[in-house]
Amino acid sequence: MAAEIVQAKSLDRIEFRFRAPVHLLVVCDRAVRREGDTYVEGLPRSALCDLSRKLTFVPAGHEYYEWQVPRVLTRLTYFYLDPVRLSVQDEPAFTEMPLTPRLFFEDAALSCTARKLQTLIANPESNTRRYFEALCFVLACEVMGVTGAAQSAKLQVRGGLAAWQQRVVTEYIEENLAEQIPLATLAVLVRLSTHYFCRAFKQSFGVPPHHYHSSRRIEHAKMLLAKPTCSVTEIGMSLGFSTTSSFTAAFRKATGQTPTEYRRGLT
Repeated sequence: MAAEIVQAKSLDRIEFRFRAPVHLLVVCDRAVRREGDTYVEGLPRSALCDLSRKLTFVPAGHEYYEWQVPRVLTRLTYFYLDPVRLSVQDEPAFTEMPLTPRLFFEDAALSCTARKLQTLIANPESNTRRYFEALCFVLACEVMGVTGAAQSAKLQVRGGLAAWQQRVVTEYIEENLAEQIPLATLAVLVRLSTHYFCRAFKQSFGVPPHHYHSSRRIEHAKMLLAKPTCSVTEIGMSLGFSTTSSFTAAFRKATGQTPTEYRRGLT
C-alpha cells in the first residue's frame, strides 16, 4: 500500500485524474466545492457539493476524473492498494472477490482506520512500524469488505431475494397493510439499494413491491368482507383507503367486482 495526503493551498480550480493497475481509495477529509463534477468509470457522474467525510473507491483499471472549484481549502488522502500484494495466505478470497466502484459513500469503520493511518503518515515515528503495517492490513480488509459486499448484492439480484429477505419484507408488509410503505424502507430492511431491491423483488414475486402490497390489501379485504359485522367503509378505512370510493375502485380493479357485490356472492 502507498498513500499521499493532498492539501490545497488556494481556492483555484483543481483537477484529479487516475487510471492505474492498482486500487484507489479516496478519503475526503475536507472538500466543499462551489461547482464541479466527479466521474468513476461504471457509475453515474456526481455534482455533489459537500464531499467532506465521503469515500470513493476506484478498482484497478477504472478511470477516475474530478474537477472542482473549491469553497474551502480541500484536503484529501489517496490510498493505493496493489491487487497482487493483497493476496494473503489466510485470506485467499481477496484475490477472487470481484470489486465494484463506489462513489461518495460513508463507512464508519473504514473512515476510522483511514484517519489512524493519516495520523501516522503525517507524524511518522520509528517505533510505529508494526502498528502501521497492522492498520494497512485492516484497511485492506475493510476495503475488500465494503466493495465486495456491494458486488455480492448485485449478483444476488440475478436470483432474486434470499429466503430471509423475502420473509422480512413480506412480514413487514403484512404488519403495515394500511400504511404507505416507501420503497426505501423495504430496501433498508434487506440491506439493498432501492434500485436493486425493486429488481430483486420483482424477480422473486413476479410483480413490483407496490403491486404486491396492493394485492395483499385486497386479499385481506376479502377476508374482512366475509364478516358481516364490518361495513365496507370500515374495511376500507382499516386498510388505509381515505374514502369508500377509492377502496371500491381499487377492489373492482383487482377483482372485477365492487366490495358489496363480492360480499353478496359469499351468501
